[in-house]
Amino acid sequence: MASNQGLCFHCNEVIPKGVNLHVSILGSSQAMCCQGCAAVAQTIIESGLEDYYQHRTAAAPSAQGLVPDALVKMLEYDDESVQLEFVAQNENSKEVLLSIEGIACAACAWLIEKQLSHIPGVQKIHVNSTTQRATLVWDDKQVKLSQLLQSIHKLGYNANPFQTDKQEEIDRKLYRSHLLKLGVAGLATMQVMMFAIALYGDLFEDMELIYRDYFRWVSLIMATPVLLFSAQPFYFGAYRSLKAKTLNMDVPVSIALLGAYSASLYATINGTGEVYFESVSMFTFLLLLGRLLELRARRKASETSSNMLKLVPKLAMRIDETGQQQKVAASQLKQSDIIVILPGEVVPADGQVVFGESEFDESSLTGESLPITKKLGDTVFAGTINHEQTVHLEVEAVSQNTFIANIMRLQEQAQSEKPKIATIADSVARYFVFGLLVIAALTYTYWHFHSPEDAFWVTLAVLVATCPCALSLATPAALTAATHKLSKTGLLVKRGHVLESLAKVTSVVSDKTGTLTEGKLQIKQVNCLGDVNELTTLNLIGALETQSSHPIANAFSEYQGYAATNIEHHTGLGLSGEVDGKKLKLGKASFCGQVAEPIAGMLELVLMVEDKLAARVYLSDTIKKDAVSFSQGLKARDISLSMLTGDDSAQVEYVAKQLHITDIASGALPQQKLEVVKTKTQNSPHLLMLGDGVNDGPVLAAAPLSVAMGLGTDIAKSSADAVLLGSKLSTLLTAMDLAKKTKKIIAQNLAWALGYNALILPLAVAGIVTPYMAAIGMSLSSLAVLTNSLRLNKQ
Repeated sequence: MASNQGLCFHCNEVIPKGVNLHVSILGSSQAMCCQGCAAVAQTIIESGLEDYYQHRTAAAPSAQGLVPDALVKMLEYDDESVQLEFVAQNENSKEVLLSIEGIACAACAWLIEKQLSHIPGVQKIHVNSTTQRATLVWDDKQVKLSQLLQSIHKLGYNANPFQTDKQEEIDRKLYRSHLLKLGVAGLATMQVMMFAIALYGDLFEDMELIYRDYFRWVSLIMATPVLLFSAQPFYFGAYRSLKAKTLNMDVPVSIALLGAYSASLYATINGTGEVYFESVSMFTFLLLLGRLLELRARRKASETSSNMLKLVPKLAMRIDETGQQQKVAASQLKQSDIIVILPGEVVPADGQVVFGESEFDESSLTGESLPITKKLGDTVFAGTINHEQTVHLEVEAVSQNTFIANIMRLQEQAQSEKPKIATIADSVARYFVFGLLVIAALTYTYWHFHSPEDAFWVTLAVLVATCPCALSLATPAALTAATHKLSKTGLLVKRGHVLESLAKVTSVVSDKTGTLTEGKLQIKQVNCLGDVNELTTLNLIGALETQSSHPIANAFSEYQGYAATNIEHHTGLGLSGEVDGKKLKLGKASFCGQVAEPIAGMLELVLMVEDKLAARVYLSDTIKKDAVSFSQGLKARDISLSMLTGDDSAQVEYVAKQLHITDIASGALPQQKLEVVKTKTQNSPHLLMLGDGVNDGPVLAAAPLSVAMGLGTDIAKSSADAVLLGSKLSTLLTAMDLAKKTKKIIAQNLAWALGYNALILPLAVAGIVTPYMAAIGMSLSSLAVLTNSLRLNKQ
């Protein structure tokens, strides 16, 4: 495999005079245009990634701009204060979303992933060649971010932390590029069609042939920019497809365009035969119009989460140690800082209310139109708007660690996965394209022997009329519109199969606390049975619960009279620890070796001090406002509802009775929950698990479909397939209805696409449909599919 004469083998740029650089690649000496490209190529070879040059479908970006000074500047990204703006801190790692310029194909993504995955300390690297973004998770103790960025730069790609404004500028450039190509094709189509009317209308019957030829040459001049410039995306798509040894819609499109233009060029030069310049121009224009509409729809859907980051203000009002208020950059805020949120202001960071009470607009996050009241101890999220009173917040998370930033990362993860139905549609399209090419070849053969003068334009009409554009758009257009709608209503899709699975749900298994109930437990009764009084009892419990994120702990958050040590969490049972040298146990009666004494509708907690019964505390939780309507809605849809909870108090029966749930499993430990769901899945494979706690993590990960509450634990949200951003359970009913509607829309799209092709194919083969009629019909078919899919946004 030798490089083209005068072109750099790595980046395909012209080699300047006097430059004589070579690198041995795939057994041959290949010429390079500069030291940068030679260094990058050498790095690829030394890293054992030489296969990149065999599988790439486009030239790599030039490495001429990779100067040492630019690499040195990356060192500032290692600064902890700088990282606060774009790096998320996990328990044992850091995570960043990178924007990578220069990715031309899937091989580029493969190359970057392979190079970085070999570096010690890199835990995960996933590059999305479509969005040109990469999710990078690494151990900062083993390797620095600047080193990882330099590794990417050495391959010839420009990598920087993802910034919404910068990414939008890149998207705008791509959109403008398509718009320019569409404009050129549109102008040429209008001009060429005027000449085509004259040519097809036999207006030259009594005129000299020189005028007819003149019109043809003008049409050639008009159509050439369309073929060479506007139609470029189809050629690149066909080239990549053939390199990957597969077929896509760009293959027949490219064959049709190049064939029609070549035949027309031959006819124009020789002055004999028919010309199809108007078909070339119109076909390209209509195809680009459909692709531009698809690009716009995809861009809108992908911007949903990115735009959320714009809601977070750049400045915050912080109260310093002297009690004075000062404006600071939101990125400079730290945990435990106290900030002031005035009425009408947007919250700059996640925090807990420590002073005041007000209503906050969370519609941007959850889709909930009504303001939510936030009181002392409640969590307020960045990007929400304060409506009524001034409140003070204690900062809990800033920048990339906020809830809103986490949503964006989850959305990016969802975009990298492909639903099963989309994979099937892609496979069908490939076989369809192969069948189309075979039919086109047979059509040409038949007409060549029966009517040679018509063979070409009939074959061209077959290729154009049956182009599987509508078939290729049928599934992704509907899924994109539906995912966008779900994000607006408050359900964040993380996995590709969610929409498909939601349409098939036959049973729902739900946790209780924080899922069917508010999860805001309140102390209703304290029965002191030992030497300690009520206040001491509450302070002892508060000390044990201080490190817990369970809803029970929130009920005791204001009681902090003691400090506990040696705290141990016994999942699903309770807590143990020491206060002032005394051993304490808190939890279920069985965990504490006692007999339960339940009170209807309440949760019982038993406190043991030095193995002696000290108190029984009773708490109650409120059923969510729409839990009853949620239960009724599932029943109306013939979907069963079961309760699976670690709670074994009297409150379980109370909640079940209110929601008319008869299938109950209480007092279940995480492993038992997992076993219950596995058993249920055997009889009901289309099961949905709904949960929010740490103990729900394993079962959410194992269920066929799982949804975590947005206010639940990080473990639950990372394990689930989707996240319910608000607290409204009715959102799930809306999502199920939308999923079923999406399934119908996809079926309609596929039926229309296949039906249209089945109808138009015999007409085209019979020579009834002309090329320009085929171009119009094909494009109208694609636009019909897009228009039908966009109906989902209005549901």
